[in-house]
Amino acid sequence: MKYRFLIIPFITLMITQIVKFTIETIKAKKVDFSRLFNGNGGMPSSHTAFTSSLTFAIGIDSGFTSPLFAACLVFTIIVAYDAMGLRMESGKQAAQINLLMQKSHINGTIPLKEMIGHKPLEVLVGFLFGILSAFIQMSFLT
Repeated sequence: MKYRFLIIPFITLMITQIVKFTIETIKAKKVDFSRLFNGNGGMPSSHTAFTSSLTFAIGIDSGFTSPLFAACLVFTIIVAYDAMGLRMESGKQAAQINLLMQKSHINGTIPLKEMIGHKPLEVLVGFLFGILSAFIQMSFLT
């Protein structure tokens, strides 16, 4: 299939968002449809699943020792690291800023989004989900 390296990551992304939406709906006991389109934070990491599915689809197709697989793996690791590091810290800062804004009773401000990073387990599950998704889809799309 000609476009499988575009299709696989996007199907993985959609499935991951549905899984995330389902998990959060069960945990919160309420439906929040915005989580279907907002991939920031939560279990599993859709960013990591998205990139790892592409990386491993390329590995299956081109070989796990190919330069293209290596380049994709580097970028997948950067995305995963960023999800746990920088974006997690940004979420913590947003929570503190929101708390300060609440305490100072400033009206008309919109709270900052706090759920933008991932815990290591969320990234690991996203990584494994992407790998599994790539293997399953590559068997059907080749």
